[in-house]
Amino acid sequence: MIHRPRVLVSTSSFANLDDKPLRLLQDAGLEVQLNPYGRKLTPDECTTLFRDMDGLVAGTEALTAEVLKSAGRLKVISRCGVGTDNIDMEVARELGIQVFTTGDAHTQAVAELTLGLMLDLRRLVSMQDRLVRSGVWKKSMGGLLHGKTLGIVGLGRVGKRVVELTMPFDLRYVAWDVSPDQQFAENWGVAYVDLDELLMESDIVTIHLPYASELKGLIAERELGLMKKDALLVNTARGALVDEVALHSALEEGAISGAALDVFDQEPYTGRLRELDNIVLTPHIGSYARETRLEMEIQAAKNLLQGLRDRHD
Repeated sequence: MIHRPRVLVSTSSFANLDDKPLRLLQDAGLEVQLNPYGRKLTPDECTTLFRDMDGLVAGTEALTAEVLKSAGRLKVISRCGVGTDNIDMEVARELGIQVFTTGDAHTQAVAELTLGLMLDLRRLVSMQDRLVRSGVWKKSMGGLLHGKTLGIVGLGRVGKRVVELTMPFDLRYVAWDVSPDQQFAENWGVAYVDLDELLMESDIVTIHLPYASELKGLIAERELGLMKKDALLVNTARGALVDEVALHSALEEGAISGAALDVFDQEPYTGRLRELDNIVLTPHIGSYARETRLEMEIQAAKNLLQGLRDRHD
């Protein structure tokens, strides 16, 4: 009897917009199980659901060593996204599990969200909206994005796209990265500086680094203290890169003017930043644009199929 590969789709919104990604898997003869909870899976749920699965279309759930070792038949993980910091990659290699990501499919969506958050913070859009809805008609004076200094922490695919999208605003660009791209910087007028200089000079700091353990709390009390009092911080990368307790203090005490976070150390986020008016909070929606999400899911499905084919060639 021919074994029919079994795959789990753990990302909770898969095929909600269009069933094409799901049909790609089903038409290839796979037995597909969708996330039964409609949310991010816990490690215990992963351990139970991954049992007897050959492949996984993964979201942001923690794929720890324990989880991976308990999934005895798992041979392919196709991440619907670009980050692999939720996967114990060393153990995956030891177990012979092939891991795919969806490359730069998310780049435009995250860059556009970053631009939107910067404009929101500069013109106080969310704050003014809350006031009007509460019955208060009070105009607060915002400021222009035009002509400011933008500090980009991580000039990778998203960071570069932010530069390209914001060119009409006549910004000055400074950047810090562990792997500088000097050619891009020269072509687009970006000056590489050290991180402290970037923080001191920037009117807006936007973070676009992949997560690594050594970068945890990269922006903490000392770093926030270097920023201008009227500066803004935007993080659409990874929540653990920013010390949320230190950020709360900086915003509450006026050490910086405002912030916008799309990512958090623990999600869903339930912390004290929700109490503040000078921060915009969104629930990790960086890639949640219809066009982007569909492209990511199609890529994830194709990557999974390729990985399973590779195992049988």
